[in-house]
Amino acid sequence: MANLLDILFGCTHKRFSFPMTRRPGQRHSNAASLTGTYVACLDCGKEFPYDWQEMKVVEHLPRANKSLAAKTAQSFAGK
Repeated sequence: MANLLDILFGCTHKRFSFPMTRRPGQRHSNAASLTGTYVACLDCGKEFPYDWQEMKVVEHLPRANKSLAAKTAQSFAGK
């Protein structure tokens, strides 16, 4: 029900902050737990995972999240 109301009257999430990457030991949101980097909507404050490789906000698709998490883990392991 909340999703329906959000679609009809909610925020459109068109303006985002600059991507922020969490540091070890720093508090992180659920959005940052997927990729380690997130952006926030400047209008409502909702946080979204951000993919630096693709330079875009990550959609909440289960298949995409698994492959993205593996890709991100590989890029952090290489550093």
